[in-house]
Amino acid sequence: METQLANQYYPVREIGDLKSMLNSSAEIFADKVAFLIKKVKGGSYSEILYSQLKHDVDAIGTKLIDMGLKDMKIAIIGENCYEWIVSYFAVVCGCGIAVPLDKELTRDEIHILLKTAECQAVFYTNAYKKMLEDYDIPYKINMGAPGFDYNSVQTPEISWNSMLEEGAALLETGDASFINADIDKEAMQVILFTSGTTGTPKGVMLSHRNIMSDVVATCKFVNIGPQDRTLSILPIHHTFESTLGMTLILYKGASIAFCEGLKYISKNIVEAGATVILGVPLIFESIYDKIWRQAEKQGKDKILKKAISFNRTMKAIGLDMSKKLFHDVHAKLGGKLRLIITGAAAIDPNVCRGFEDLGFKILQGYGLTECSPLVAGCHDFANTYKKAGSVGPAIPGGEIEIIEKDEDGIGEIIYKGPNVMLGYYNMPEETARVLRDGWFYTGDLGFLDKDGWLYITGRKKNVIVTKTGKNIYPEEVEFYINRNKYIEESLVMAVENNDDDDTTVGAQIKPAYDVIYEEFGKDFDDAAIYSLIKKMISDINEKLPIYKRIRNFSVRKEDFEHTTTKKIKRNYKK
Repeated sequence: METQLANQYYPVREIGDLKSMLNSSAEIFADKVAFLIKKVKGGSYSEILYSQLKHDVDAIGTKLIDMGLKDMKIAIIGENCYEWIVSYFAVVCGCGIAVPLDKELTRDEIHILLKTAECQAVFYTNAYKKMLEDYDIPYKINMGAPGFDYNSVQTPEISWNSMLEEGAALLETGDASFINADIDKEAMQVILFTSGTTGTPKGVMLSHRNIMSDVVATCKFVNIGPQDRTLSILPIHHTFESTLGMTLILYKGASIAFCEGLKYISKNIVEAGATVILGVPLIFESIYDKIWRQAEKQGKDKILKKAISFNRTMKAIGLDMSKKLFHDVHAKLGGKLRLIITGAAAIDPNVCRGFEDLGFKILQGYGLTECSPLVAGCHDFANTYKKAGSVGPAIPGGEIEIIEKDEDGIGEIIYKGPNVMLGYYNMPEETARVLRDGWFYTGDLGFLDKDGWLYITGRKKNVIVTKTGKNIYPEEVEFYINRNKYIEESLVMAVENNDDDDTTVGAQIKPAYDVIYEEFGKDFDDAAIYSLIKKMISDINEKLPIYKRIRNFSVRKEDFEHTTTKKIKRNYKK
């Protein structure tokens, strides 16, 4: 399979470590824009060149070594910002081991993970100052605070800007301790705590080789170039954003604009002139819904459907008229957007086809923190329209197998490749459970089609097993529920039936209140909403096999608890 695809792969720079990547990109793309930042919320973007990025990383890295932090573990937490990424590269490219932390963590969780990882320093944005005030750690570095003399107190708060200035001064005097630091590309360089939907966080140990092999492999089947610009939306500590949304973009000489928040996505796409965006399905499904809701409001939905049908006919004879036919849609997304990359959860295949119909290429991938993260991905030169619903074949250099298959060919996905983690930090038993003979046992379920393209069906631990031995995948049932326009989100779970001692399907439903109120009015009360949802569930059940049908449900007003990649945490009690 890979031999056939290799003929279509894009050329790449074979690089094995992050330091060489950054140095070579800074040399090749020195005068190109690396980042676009806003100094004031709502203001205009200002540019930072690759040459400046390299200088700042070298300065912060040199100062960290000067502070005695060589080979130490250093945490980073905060909102997506330029200082975050500079600090990360300064740590991993010659100083120590980076420990990116989830910005949604509570104070106690932050303290626990800092202790678990044995961190000697922490970079943080000003929003996390109070959370760290009573935590005893040798160095606290505020990426958004005024200057501070870190020699004046025992446990100081240090200004990132002061460190930058002092590091630059050390470089000018000839301090090459950071610049000349050797990199062991096989050694642990990053500890990433998982943000899974179940279980306790585990520290995933990644090396330079893990991360760069994933970046290089991805660039063989997705064409990103210096002309491209992305919008950083997802939390930067997550491997999807860190590896593919940051490192890959810098490797290819493209540029990154920071998003001001979820409600500003469309505005920032226009302002930045983004050509590529990475995100989770929730983001793109929301954008797609807005396109159609606006068309319906303006009475243009029928015209839009006819234009899509006409364009499909034109595409069949090799003529794509998307840009002309859907000019208004493209204009509202900046006019330059060409590629959408989605991951971290399953996306509705109809949304994928819908974006393709409108002239946007959309690629879905599958990954795990333990695999740096990408395991499989759709190729931008493939017919993804026909393969909508698939996450693509294994990335170049990787292997996927399905084990313990059922009668439908569904089984556990296992993966082998150079991007597989070194193990879990200080958790040898957990490591041995998932790493066997070089294969990583993902715990996810899926199947491969005849072309080797992977389809995900759910999580092994989430499967509902009935008394008759039938397997029900909650994610599959949720997919059908969530397609209904009156339902925002759902959580499907097993319910024990005391009458016949069998296990049936239950669901918690979060209605799409904005859609319901817009259509039925603000006076549509809770009882009416329940009746509406009941009818929708009845309609959904008609499309499902009897054993998969939803036997009972509850309506909730409050949001589900999510991970930072917008997956619902399955911490329900069965």
